Amino acid sequence: MMDALIQLLRQAFKVFRNNPGFSATALLSLTIGIGANVAIFSIVNAVLLKPLPFSEPDRLVMLMISQNQKPVLAATSPAQYLHLRLQTDVLDDVAVFANARLNYINGDTADQVSSAQVSEAYFRTFGARFTAGRGFTGEEVLPGGNRVAAISHRFWTRRLAGDPNILGKTISIGGNQHTVVGIVSSEFDMRDLGDPEVWLALQIDPNSSDRAFLYQAAARLKPGVTLEQAQARLETSVLAFRERFPGVLPRGGFSALPMQEAMVGTNVHPTLFLLLGAVGLVLLIACANVANLLLIHANGRRRELALRRALGAGRASIVKLLLMESLLLSLTGAVLGLVSGFLGLRALLAVHTAGLPRLGEAGSLVALDWRTVAFTLALSFATVLLFGLVPAITASRTDLNATINSGSRAVGVGIRQGKTRSLLVSAEVALAVVLLIGAALLIRTSLALSQVDPGFDATEVLTMRTSLSGPGFSTTAKAEARLRSAREQLRSIPGVVDVMNSCCIPMQPGWGAPFNIVGRDNSGLYTGSNAVVFSSPNYFDIYKIPVLRGRSFNERDDAGAVPVAIINQALAKLHWPQGDPLTDQIQIGGGGANIAEYAGEPARQIIGVVADTRAEGLATDPAPTMYVPQAQLSDGLSALVASKMPTVWVIRTQGPAQISRAAQEALRTATGLPVTDVHTMEQLVSLSVSRQRLHMLLMTVFGGAALLLAAVGVFGLMAYAVAQRTQEIGIRLAMGGAPSSVGLMICRDGMRVIAIGLSAGLGAAFFLAKFLDSTLFGVTAHDPAVFVAIPILLALVALAAIAIPALRASRLSPVDALR
Repeated sequence: MMDALIQLLRQAFKVFRNNPGFSATALLSLTIGIGANVAIFSIVNAVLLKPLPFSEPDRLVMLMISQNQKPVLAATSPAQYLHLRLQTDVLDDVAVFANARLNYINGDTADQVSSAQVSEAYFRTFGARFTAGRGFTGEEVLPGGNRVAAISHRFWTRRLAGDPNILGKTISIGGNQHTVVGIVSSEFDMRDLGDPEVWLALQIDPNSSDRAFLYQAAARLKPGVTLEQAQARLETSVLAFRERFPGVLPRGGFSALPMQEAMVGTNVHPTLFLLLGAVGLVLLIACANVANLLLIHANGRRRELALRRALGAGRASIVKLLLMESLLLSLTGAVLGLVSGFLGLRALLAVHTAGLPRLGEAGSLVALDWRTVAFTLALSFATVLLFGLVPAITASRTDLNATINSGSRAVGVGIRQGKTRSLLVSAEVALAVVLLIGAALLIRTSLALSQVDPGFDATEVLTMRTSLSGPGFSTTAKAEARLRSAREQLRSIPGVVDVMNSCCIPMQPGWGAPFNIVGRDNSGLYTGSNAVVFSSPNYFDIYKIPVLRGRSFNERDDAGAVPVAIINQALAKLHWPQGDPLTDQIQIGGGGANIAEYAGEPARQIIGVVADTRAEGLATDPAPTMYVPQAQLSDGLSALVASKMPTVWVIRTQGPAQISRAAQEALRTATGLPVTDVHTMEQLVSLSVSRQRLHMLLMTVFGGAALLLAAVGVFGLMAYAVAQRTQEIGIRLAMGGAPSSVGLMICRDGMRVIAIGLSAGLGAAFFLAKFLDSTLFGVTAHDPAVFVAIPILLALVALAAIAIPALRASRLSPVDALR
């Protein structure tokens, strides 16, 4: 059995070695098709299929806020956490955590580290092991408990030089001294959840009724408890929660979602399914192309196959030989596709990951694992069936007597084979139409996004961040004094036009908060909830956002002045459709009635209405937004905002590249803190549409590959048809036929095949385009211009591919053709 297999492989290899042109063309087609599929499957594998790097990941769930019994928000308040950890009949080890970047001070050096504030059950929930020391105790997570920290193995070796006596020593994190109580094992992989280097004990009052959504919560299902049982129990527990915390949760409920599903989110699936569908079409086109090549190749071997039959080989052995040749071709294409697809993907992700989860920085979490290799092998065997079976069966039906008695050159072509090849080319064209229409729609989307007015001026604007922590920033007054001094130092740099600092900037994650309009009766706890921007003066000047009514902030809007706020047009239209917002006051968090962090927040007079900005993305409508002077924040809210997100410095310049280094040095000198995340505003705007650009780029590549493969298929079909009809063409020319009529005949026959493919492709594209709706912007899924332009483009490319064989046929000499 093995000897026979080896013999078949040798024969197959000999065939490909003796036909280098055919082999190279077929391998190129397969490499393109399989490589594209490997690249996209690697993303799908990393995002959806690869299990979480925790023990028993199927029991891990993210605890969610639900609406209509559907999980919608992965956020938890202290009050919810205290309630959820009592649901011990369905949950084990409920843990809360919040990631942040904090300053690490070591002697004279300062740097930022990724950190997480976590509850006592965190390390048990995620199955962490310790190289040395321990996690946190119940006393350490209570208010007033000791400040303690656990450090990652990476932090210990890189930043602390592997100090064997580090346990019990203190490190400065976030402006406070924390005692190191544990070193987490290097096997504990948290790259999917923020990749903290340091974990700090999160201290929550066991009697808290705070409903601020500041944390995330995870838990393990109890052994034997299903997800459905846990979800049902959590939903019914809402009544007990409302009894314990009346008025805290007027709407919504609690639910659980598998951790992996919660991390991935629902908005990623359309992207992945779109790309999987696209590469599947590319592979089908490649298979159709190779099948056509094999049909042509097998037809040229009819005498050889007939002689094999004459010498006693049965149809089964002929099919087996041809399938072995297809398998060898497919496996070679699979190896080339695996290498090229994976390397191409890593190069693409090194540029940007388009915000896709679980890919890591620059795609570091995308690996060539057994699932990718198994997928490639399965794909190679599937392609054998797709492109190898029909040619093998067709070639095995050779008419023995007719083939042996025929001349070596005039082997003829069967009607069935000609129809099969034409059908394959029509299928290639149809699939290419679908891909190219998808690519064109996404190109139109990208062009439409590039024309969107974001509502602010991003040119010549530089941004950078510092995490405000330490004694110098413990109160709003202290922080504002340091920040004002830093702004003055930055303004003194040549090339700097103006400076401001803020909690949040457009195109980056921001701050959201509930609010009340003073004097209004609310149906719930609050009038509404919207985005809030805490900033220094000049925010609107730097971004060139027009003030439509009232006035902007100025330096006099400080802690001693009347508390003020500015709203955008979207918020004004929502809550003052007929009235005048400048006559009303607004209060963030209701003054802390249910959110302790907003205690002391005053009612603020609305002093202005500004134009809307697309702060959440160019494809997203402007969100209702409130702007508040940073100098007027209460100490509690100022500390909370600083602990959750670094301050952003926004500098309008006469050239960002020229002043970047000087600005960073001035900030380090003024604040004594590290500076990170240096970007121009134009870069941030570009990053905000990276997902759409990735769609466009990949679909354009796939569409271009489809167009190339289709053109090769059309050319191959027509060139072979001309070769087979040489005697017929000679007779036509010998009987007085004009060379131009011969060329037109070839073009007509070829375009008939193309027309069938175009018609089928347009119908399929019209049906499938609706699945692109969620990814399109500024263009409809059935855009007439696209549905007209793409068939014309394909027809022209196909006509060019047909014209070469047609021209060659028209120039044939009748004598040579008849000979």
